[in-house]
Amino acid sequence: MRVLMLGAGALGGYFGGRLAQAGGDVTFLVRPARARALAEHGLRIVSPFGDATLAVKTITAEALRPGYDIAIMTAKAYDLADAIATLRPAMDGHMAVLPVLNGLSHIEALQAAFGPGNVLGGLAKIQATLRPDGVVQQLNDWRWLTFGELAGGDSARTAALAEAFRPAIGMVAQAVPDIRQQMWEKMVHLGTSAICTVLMRAAVGEIARAEGGVAFMQGVLEANAAIAAAHGHSMPDSFMAQYRAMFSETNSLYATSMLRDLEGAKPSEGEHILGYLATAAARLGVVSPAHGLALLHARAYENRRAANRLPGG
Repeated sequence: MRVLMLGAGALGGYFGGRLAQAGGDVTFLVRPARARALAEHGLRIVSPFGDATLAVKTITAEALRPGYDIAIMTAKAYDLADAIATLRPAMDGHMAVLPVLNGLSHIEALQAAFGPGNVLGGLAKIQATLRPDGVVQQLNDWRWLTFGELAGGDSARTAALAEAFRPAIGMVAQAVPDIRQQMWEKMVHLGTSAICTVLMRAAVGEIARAEGGVAFMQGVLEANAAIAAAHGHSMPDSFMAQYRAMFSETNSLYATSMLRDLEGAKPSEGEHILGYLATAAARLGVVSPAHGLALLHARAYENRRAANRLPGG
């Protein structure tokens, strides 16, 4: 299976690097500067599952042509339009696109661009970052890549992709028959984490140690579960028990990438995640002031960032 990995950042670099390390046929679609850095230094991974420096294949947008089976898209949501435009020259009616983006609203955009049958559903559970020196660093033992057909069920192409990843160390790739349900489960979990950590500008444990913090986080969790249920995706009891416990952990250092983006004065995925949930809550009559406040907070931050008025700006 020929895999095109859009980007060699935190997610693309880690998952694509592990596939290359296992002997998979993977090419990284990157900008010229990243291509030069990879040619000179290799793709470097620092991980609890073993470090690696890998010689990898790269291609830049102007040289892109058809000939791939799967394109794995790891762009941030605010770069989706550019990613779609970049990928168009490789689309040939055969290649499928597997987006591993946070949230849900990107699915409709990709299906409109490439056709419903050419888009898979996917999600990643990993904490990783691209360091300033170009090294991909995995931050904990999360290492899951999950994907499937949006219409449900199994398929030859998802089975083949799972088999391609099977020998890779430091990650677990799984094809599932219910990817939409799993994407909604991640949306409930991620949406709760993002709303709470963005509003409080603190990690889960720091919020939980504050009086009222656990009740606040669990209230947001219940509201997001109600939104998912209204879309036909009820959260299992086991899921709710797991995340009630997680949002009660007073020693947890867990924080979202959205919070790290805000603290790093970077663009955020506020509209893609917080906006989607706030709109859904209002439309469905789910009462949760935190949803609107988190979105307002993210929008005000973006206005301040655009005006170059952030600390250090």
